[in-house]
Amino acid sequence: MSHIARISVDNMIDRYEVLLFDSYGVLAGSTGTLEGAVELVDYLNQINKTYFILTNDASALPSTRSQKYKEFGLRVEPSQIITSGSLLVDYFSENNLIGSRCVVLGPPDSGSYVEAAGGKVMNYNEDFEVIVIADQAGFPFVKTVDTVMSKLFEKLDAGQEVPLIMPNPDLIYPEGSGFGMASASVGIIFEAALGLRYPTREELKFVRLGKPNKAIYQEAFRRSGTLNMAMIGDQLETDILGANQFGIDSILVDTGISKSGASISEPNLRPTYLLDSIFPSDN
Repeated sequence: MSHIARISVDNMIDRYEVLLFDSYGVLAGSTGTLEGAVELVDYLNQINKTYFILTNDASALPSTRSQKYKEFGLRVEPSQIITSGSLLVDYFSENNLIGSRCVVLGPPDSGSYVEAAGGKVMNYNEDFEVIVIADQAGFPFVKTVDTVMSKLFEKLDAGQEVPLIMPNPDLIYPEGSGFGMASASVGIIFEAALGLRYPTREELKFVRLGKPNKAIYQEAFRRSGTLNMAMIGDQLETDILGANQFGIDSILVDTGISKSGASISEPNLRPTYLLDSIFPSDN
């Protein structure tokens, strides 16, 4: 990523009214925090800096995630966490899905997101009208996928329309020293199967709500009231692309999926700045 300026944490804090952080790969993982994350969050809280965690995670409610963060030492309140799961409320309302019977792939909190949006959560082997893939875990994987896919085929063969919704567009996420499969990888299994069975029906795709789509950035704007924001993330195709398309600055850290040495041919994937460390200088 030649010719991209670097920015320090202190300059970043001074330059922007609001900071938006990705979670996995920037501040925390499933088992703890990344180096400098606790010090940074403590400093932002100390100076009353406005910031939000923008995460494509739809497996945990903000209250659940806040509690987990605090166990890691990150003092982040639920009101400071914007998840892709929370975007289901507007999506269900705008698409007349309130009251729909929904099968939800994910843990209990994923079902809570759907219920908050007005959907009725069904067991995977019960009749459903909508499929929501919220996470890759929290259910018997093979049995659930096989059952839901078979019922989906039955419905499509009978001429029924089945909305397909996936709050989290992430394919993979940083996991310890390696990586894990995220919920969009599950969605791709469904989409590949749909493509084989219905090769002429290109519309049979999951609607993706989280980053890089604009709704999650729009929610941050609604809460903050300013576009003087910067997105700090580790993925070019979600964090950086989404911020650039929304019209705010993007900052890439070298601690997650995308590496700062990678070559970029698409302008929308080019971050505004590179960030070497999330340690504020006062720490």
